[in-house]
Amino acid sequence: MIRIPCPFCGERDHSEFAYGKDASVQYPPLDAPLEDWHEAVFLRDNIRGVQLETWQHLHGCRQWLVVERDTATHHIHSVRAAHPGVAAVLAGAGNDAGSGK
Repeated sequence: MIRIPCPFCGERDHSEFAYGKDASVQYPPLDAPLEDWHEAVFLRDNIRGVQLETWQHLHGCRQWLVVERDTATHHIHSVRAAHPGVAAVLAGAGNDAGSGK
């Protein structure tokens, strides 16, 4: 079982969340060639180890989060708000909740 420390709601079971995507993928502009889109959408590395992922806290605050998770052990290294504005507000408030600690 994975426990995800939501910066807004505290630690919760992963069943409250929905997996979004690999957070490290950079999508091309809308007018980019089809080959660029094919690569971004379908050609991914299957990482064994730490990677960034997006998760939405569906059964809680409904916020999108960036979770740094080890795919081999499921250990959560950090969690932060996915939207830069929300992350900045949390950081400005002196709140280290976005660090996942």
